[in-house]
Amino acid sequence: MILVVNGPNLNLLGEREPEVYGRSNLADVVELVRSACSAWGLEVKAFQSNHEGALVDFLQEHRHGAKGIVINPGALSHTSIALYDCLKSLAAPAVEVHISNVHAREPFRRESVTAAACRGQIVGLGIRGYLLAAEWLCAEVGVPPEGGGRKGR
Repeated sequence: MILVVNGPNLNLLGEREPEVYGRSNLADVVELVRSACSAWGLEVKAFQSNHEGALVDFLQEHRHGAKGIVINPGALSHTSIALYDCLKSLAAPAVEVHISNVHAREPFRRESVTAAACRGQIVGLGIRGYLLAAEWLCAEVGVPPEGGGRKGR
């Protein structure tokens, strides 16, 4: 199972600053990931919360079944030692995703506490970053799709 975890304000995708975050909503993001993972025979479990503890609880609850994690901690990426510690304690690899290019925005957005607990980070590619993270995780942990082998190693 691939977990798709989204932090604060990502429930407002499509409404909040569409010039920065685009017009797609969170359901579009989840469907994009679900579609990518289905070819690899992997289930997707999605979760969004505006509360740090709820994100930690979800990750811990699913720690044994998760094969990979796509996480957009939102603003918590800049402050959450709790999410960092949680991600470090999980066996499943995580990829941090940010829809906007955080490195081209305000200085406080350029530092991610949680990125150091992840295998990689994808920024600035819109919701397609979620797709790329899911495809990489599937190639790492999934059963190859019909006619395909492991990619990206």
